[in-house]
Amino acid sequence: MSRIIALIIVLIPGILAAVGIKLMRDMTFGILQAPFPKLWLQFLVGLVFFIGGLGFVAGFILHRDRKRNKVQTKFKK
Repeated sequence: MSRIIALIIVLIPGILAAVGIKLMRDMTFGILQAPFPKLWLQFLVGLVFFIGGLGFVAGFILHRDRKRNKVQTKFKK
């Protein structure tokens, strides 16, 4: 059960990062999505989604590896 919960915790920010990539790609091709009035705003929101989602997943993996002692000495606390 705990593995399913961990998967869901990682999956939601991963989807958020994928939506961020899609928003940035659509801005590059000039496709404006519905809730955004300007292309530059769409790109900024996509960038925030991407960085936030990627940072959460990376932090989750780093935290898990620290608990299992599988990181280099410079990443240990």
